[in-house]
Amino acid sequence: MTGYTMLRNGGVGNGGQPWVLRWSSRIRLTWLSFTLFIILVFFPLIAHYYLTTIDDADDAGKRIFGPRTGNELCEVKHVQDLCRIRESVSEELLQLEAKRQELNSEIAKLNLKIEACKKSIENAKQDLLQLKNVISQTEHSYKELMAQNQPKLSLPIRLLPDKDDATFPLPKSNRNCRLHNCFDYSRCPLTSGFPVYVYNSDDYPFGGSLDPLIKQAFEATVRTNVYVTENANIACVYIILVGEMQEPVMPKPTELEQQLHSLPYWRTDGHNHLIINLSRKSETQNFIYNISTGRAMIAQSTFYDVQYRPGFDIVVSPLVHAMSEPNFLEIPPQVPVKRKYLFSFQGEKIESLRSSLQEVRSFEEEIEGNAPADYDDRIITTLKAVQDSKLDFVLVEFTCKNQPKASLPTEWALCGERDDRLELLKLSTFALIITPGDTHLVISAGCAMRLFEALEVGAIPVVLGEQVQLPYNDVIRWNEAALIIPKPRITEVHFLLRSISDNDLLAMRRQGRFLWETYFSTSDNVFSTVLAIIRTRIQIPAAPIREETAVEIPHRSGKAAGTDPNMADNGDLDLGPVETEPPYASPKYLRNFTLTAMDIYRNWNSAPGPFHLFPYTPFDPVLPSEAKFLGSGTGFRPIGGGAGGSGKEFQAALGGNVPREQFTVVMLTYEREEVLMNSLERLNGLPYLNKVVVVWNSPKLPSEDLLWPDIGVPIMVRKM
Repeated sequence: MTGYTMLRNGGVGNGGQPWVLRWSSRIRLTWLSFTLFIILVFFPLIAHYYLTTIDDADDAGKRIFGPRTGNELCEVKHVQDLCRIRESVSEELLQLEAKRQELNSEIAKLNLKIEACKKSIENAKQDLLQLKNVISQTEHSYKELMAQNQPKLSLPIRLLPDKDDATFPLPKSNRNCRLHNCFDYSRCPLTSGFPVYVYNSDDYPFGGSLDPLIKQAFEATVRTNVYVTENANIACVYIILVGEMQEPVMPKPTELEQQLHSLPYWRTDGHNHLIINLSRKSETQNFIYNISTGRAMIAQSTFYDVQYRPGFDIVVSPLVHAMSEPNFLEIPPQVPVKRKYLFSFQGEKIESLRSSLQEVRSFEEEIEGNAPADYDDRIITTLKAVQDSKLDFVLVEFTCKNQPKASLPTEWALCGERDDRLELLKLSTFALIITPGDTHLVISAGCAMRLFEALEVGAIPVVLGEQVQLPYNDVIRWNEAALIIPKPRITEVHFLLRSISDNDLLAMRRQGRFLWETYFSTSDNVFSTVLAIIRTRIQIPAAPIREETAVEIPHRSGKAAGTDPNMADNGDLDLGPVETEPPYASPKYLRNFTLTAMDIYRNWNSAPGPFHLFPYTPFDPVLPSEAKFLGSGTGFRPIGGGAGGSGKEFQAALGGNVPREQFTVVMLTYEREEVLMNSLERLNGLPYLNKVVVVWNSPKLPSEDLLWPDIGVPIMVRKM
């Protein structure tokens, strides 16, 4: 420490040491610099050499510390990415391989199933072929059995005698005439078509006495009737018109009888003849009563009980509209049900008026003593009491304001003109019809005229007298359109009429309107009804409908219609019946000519009205506008004879021996396109439906842009 101080002080203290110290300091600095130089130069060289020696000792491909270029560094990163991709792809390949093996296993199983199905199909084909052979053999055997067990049907032999048939049995009297003993069936075989020969009245003297209007109307009707023939040799029925006759030129009964017996085809007794005596007025006389008509049938509006032969003679309606059609626009509507008067009656009978002035006997006195000749006195008293009671509005008049119409004895004469009577009936809910007091007079022209007028304007007829024989009574169920009450129940009539419900009143009025329009209104209806009654009695089928060409309206079909949910599950019915080309022909004989014989009793006793009076097949009088269902076969087929339901029920109702039968829906429309389209769409999928015929009743054709639904069957649009 002292030396150091001395050095700093310039060598003060020891004399020659300052120089040595300065030299030592220099040597230290030089050594330190040299050492640093050696370290900084040789150490990197040694490290470089050492590192270079390590790289040379290793594999050239695994050098880590050796110098690398920039391209080599990039390749390393790329390789690492590829390695990662390779690992991912390897995993996916392994998964795909597993799936492939699984799919191959499933394919192998499916191939086994396909082979099994092919074997099943082959077996099914063999079974089907065997079944077809069995069915063919069965059908052949069935045909052989039917040919063996069913006799061959041959048409009846037509007997056309040129002279009297001596073997024809004679009844004890003409009063006992019925079809089985007074009608020659041999002239009317089932396949004859019911030919009718009509005499020309102008060729005989009594023709000049006929009412001109009735004669003209009758001749016009005959010219258009399908059953009338000009060949008298093949005729089944011969018709002669003898009335209504005019009073001044009316022949004597003996003269008319001789003229009838001199008819060329009278054949001594007049069998298969029909004498028609039409009445246009209420005062028509029964001049045939004193004439011997033999076995001839009589059709007129007035009968006595000793003259009328049930099931043989025919009670016809009066021919009011002889040469003119009724004006349907003037017919009152069917509603309201109840009208101003509960019931009404206008008439006059001199005998009843005289006896009504006397004191009326009680029921007890009548029971103890002799019964009165008729109940007109009690009827007058009872009806006047109802009118005076003011319980209901009723109108009864037993004296005519003007001169009454001519009438038969004990018959109530009509009062006033026809238009006046119709105006009163339009205001009446019920129309009283009092039958003649003479019980031997079963029907008169006056009663028939009252019935005609009541049905025409919708007044429900109330017939007092159960012995009456109303027009066409053997085929029309009059209890559905009129009330027939015995005269002794006159005191209960008021209670009975008030107890009938509105629904029953409307039903009876509708049925009465149908009967009037169908059987009473025109001369064509009267004549056709008379012929239909005779044809039905002798069980001859109606003539087929006369074909008329209709204009077809072109139309476009739109999209397919949806299926009605109610028909969504029809099972095997969706396929419909087996149809061939041409369509399967319906049997023409077995069903056609047994239809009338089998269905007469059922129709007359269960159906509301005569289903088969007209020559067009059975129909429903309650719903005349209901759509009809026609068979598609070529044979005769009933219309509207089936019950309601789906296509299967309609197919079954068309006939038990026609299993392949389809049906056609006929629809009537009048400018209601939207309703029509909806109705057509609901028919889609209906089993056994063959086609749809739309009858376009409007004079205006359907719009051109109207798209008709596609329901899977043809839709034919016809303009009538």
